Amino acid sequence: MATTPAGAPRIHTPASAIWTIIAVSAAASAFIFWLVYFHQPVDMAGTQLAFLPALNGLLNGLSAICILIGVRFIMAKKVKQHRTMMFAAFFFSTLFLVSYLGNFALHGETKLPIAHTGGVWWTYLLLLISHILTSVVALPIVLITFFLSLTERFPQHRALAKYTYPLWMYVSVTGVVVYLMQAAIRR
Repeated sequence: MATTPAGAPRIHTPASAIWTIIAVSAAASAFIFWLVYFHQPVDMAGTQLAFLPALNGLLNGLSAICILIGVRFIMAKKVKQHRTMMFAAFFFSTLFLVSYLGNFALHGETKLPIAHTGGVWWTYLLLLISHILTSVVALPIVLITFFLSLTERFPQHRALAKYTYPLWMYVSVTGVVVYLMQAAIRR
């Protein structure tokens, strides 16, 4: 049996587990695409649960804070605290996804009351597109990183977490910025 440099036995990660996570992530992304572009909103007036966009921004912000603190903890070799913060970040991200899906099911796509030209529009659009594309990539990577940690495949977890951290942080922070831009433009 191969061992890691620390002498611990190396655990093989089955490809089927990784492919299952990728398939679930692809199905979730396809569902979100359908919900955003094909599903008819239940509450066209946008009056039911109108607080959901603000909640989404808050949950993204809390996730970003937990990710940042979690990274600081692991850099200080505080593994237990790191794990707690990463679970909290995952919890907030999961709540965000549920709230986000509920918001889209009720209200549909956010339509901004500004002309689709000019610097503000293009900044918003580019930020939104990068946020969406990065979130599609980040979802399976976050799930695989968690899987590797939970199954004690720490060398693989560390190697993948180097990529997971900036992607997950970008998605969380841009989610807050997109919400703030939408809120400011609507006023």
